[in-house]
Amino acid sequence: MTKRSMVYMLVTVVIILMVTFSLWKKMDELSENRPVTTTSSPTDSSLTTSETAATDAESDSTETEVKSLYELVAEYGDLQLVDAHNHDASGFAYYKMQRNWEHSSVDRIVLFGDVSEPSAIKTDEIAWGAYQEAPERFIPFFSGINLLDESGLQTVRDNLEKGYFGIGEIAAASTYSPALAHVAWKTKDPMDGILPDIYKLCAEYKVPVLLHIDPPNGAPVFKLEEALEAYPDTTFIFAHINAHNSPDNVESLLEKHPNLYADFFAGFTAFNPESAYELEDFVPVIKKFPDRFLLSTDSGYGLSGGEEKAIEGMYRLMDALDDRQIAQQVAGGNLEELIRIQPATDTQLEALRNLPDMDRDLTNLTKEEAGKLLSNNKK
Repeated sequence: MTKRSMVYMLVTVVIILMVTFSLWKKMDELSENRPVTTTSSPTDSSLTTSETAATDAESDSTETEVKSLYELVAEYGDLQLVDAHNHDASGFAYYKMQRNWEHSSVDRIVLFGDVSEPSAIKTDEIAWGAYQEAPERFIPFFSGINLLDESGLQTVRDNLEKGYFGIGEIAAASTYSPALAHVAWKTKDPMDGILPDIYKLCAEYKVPVLLHIDPPNGAPVFKLEEALEAYPDTTFIFAHINAHNSPDNVESLLEKHPNLYADFFAGFTAFNPESAYELEDFVPVIKKFPDRFLLSTDSGYGLSGGEEKAIEGMYRLMDALDDRQIAQQVAGGNLEELIRIQPATDTQLEALRNLPDMDRDLTNLTKEEAGKLLSNNKK
């Protein structure tokens, strides 16, 4: 073999070795990247499936089961439930709600209709008529007051003497509400028009005033705080205080002003997609001030499902509180206390004295008692 032949043979061997090494390395890389599979016995497989099922079941059990309205009514229907803000005097809507109230165990309704416009005079009369028909169920408020004219004060005095239990809802400030931003008799803020004189009459008659205020911050609320401080003997109710408002803001107002009550539209927080909060977010504030909250439906304003859905919201708030004593205060006890403290008016007492066979002692008679006596006498 010549020297050149030997060189060719060595080069060939080297090339073969290099190709072999390259192929081996490639196969090794493929082996490393291949998914690892293992075989398991039927016993191993069943254990894995069993463990997965147990984990899933445990996860499901930790989720809160959503109670139906039927279940909530069964659980809390024995508590006195008062809807503290209801517009069903408008269009005599209260007639068609009667059966729903009975099925949902709504015991009493603070009833009025239109707000801060001339048409409210008529719906105030409708609310009074409903009260005459069923004084055990209805608590009439009124809103047909020209807040921009001194003549409105006589309307207020006359209605309070007649036996209405509160003023409102009135549009004390409204910028964004589609319903109230443009009503004829709204004021620009809670210290505008004849509102300061109305607050004095509220203190005199011991009746609350229910104020619509939007937005629930900024200048309108600064003016509300001015009113709260200037008229400490007047009971103010901030209508649907939780709508477009935060728990912190609500807490701050209640902390500073003992004569402020919170009308809580639970349906808004529970079901309106515009709400940035959940009912549970407000629970700590309610528990901190259990004697200052009033549950309401606002007749289901803005809710898909209307007033029926708003009633469900009230029950869901009661359930979220997880405290039946506080639930009873918020559901009805606080509002009824505001009604019970009102004394009978001179007009009521005079009417009672003129009734034939009236031999009852009228001393210390409340407005609620006087109203029932007069209503029953007309039947």
